[in-house]
Amino acid sequence: MSGRAQEPSDLRSRLSRRRLLAATAALAGLPGCAGLDARLAGLFGFATDSDEAWTVYRARHEDTLIELARTFRLGYVEFQAANPGVDPWLPGEGTELRVPTLHLLPDGPRRGILVNVGDMRVYHFAREDAAPRHYPIGIGREGHDTPLGSTRVVRKRENPTWYPPASVRREKPDLPRAVPPGPDNPLGSHALYLAWPQYLVHGTNIPWSVGRRQSNGCIRLYPEDIAELYAATPVGTPVTVVDQPVKAQWLGGRLWVEAHPTLAQANEIEETGRFTPELDTLELARVLAVAGAHGDAVDLDRVEQVLVERRGYPVAVTPPLSA
Repeated sequence: MSGRAQEPSDLRSRLSRRRLLAATAALAGLPGCAGLDARLAGLFGFATDSDEAWTVYRARHEDTLIELARTFRLGYVEFQAANPGVDPWLPGEGTELRVPTLHLLPDGPRRGILVNVGDMRVYHFAREDAAPRHYPIGIGREGHDTPLGSTRVVRKRENPTWYPPASVRREKPDLPRAVPPGPDNPLGSHALYLAWPQYLVHGTNIPWSVGRRQSNGCIRLYPEDIAELYAATPVGTPVTVVDQPVKAQWLGGRLWVEAHPTLAQANEIEETGRFTPELDTLELARVLAVAGAHGDAVDLDRVEQVLVERRGYPVAVTPPLSA
């Protein structure tokens, strides 16, 4: 905290802002405080004496963000958002890049496959008593959004054949009716077919599309990640798809907030490498709803910074609190 004493007007302003956000949360019916899951805290490696959920990598002259994203098992937009202003093709010898190392879980069932288009990541809960595996994903491009809701895996196929749907064939009339397995097949080496017709979780023959809005609505993974997910996913596995670019969770006695670019901002990053910053008051209210009775301990200025910058890694917004 700063050593400067707060002026009465500053204090009244901050108290008014907290009351307004609390009222907004109540009117919106937002959830209350989420308790600490010690199992997940251990998995994600949070320490109560550190605010950092990223590590630093010094770029070499031959590096690109697209190649490094795959090396670090990140998506492209996620990596670019963590390093605004860095040239994705020529980061520059010695440039310090922030590499997100930790992720909060989105709200949703802790079983089967939980997809969050908001952070372009899939979380796989093989067992209720085990920590999930998680992987970056590519999702539907604008006008071909990946659907939200609940479904299930109805069949699996290794080395699948791709049958382009009618909508794709209208856009690309030269496509054959069937694309056999091989390097030209956009499904890659493995596919999980969902109860939603024409929507799959699959690999890709263009790995640089992972972490981007490039598909026709399907969910695509890096080749090495889909092979792992495929092997661990039986037919009948439930699948839930949500859109939560902002997540907040208590871990290690502290409240952490993780904010990712919205889908519209992700499009801007694709086009220009940057996005238009904006503060969503409802998202700020959600964070206070998760803070619950500890709302007074939340650093509102830091929360606002996280929500505006949207760097894609968790940031602690309270000091360590006792249980």
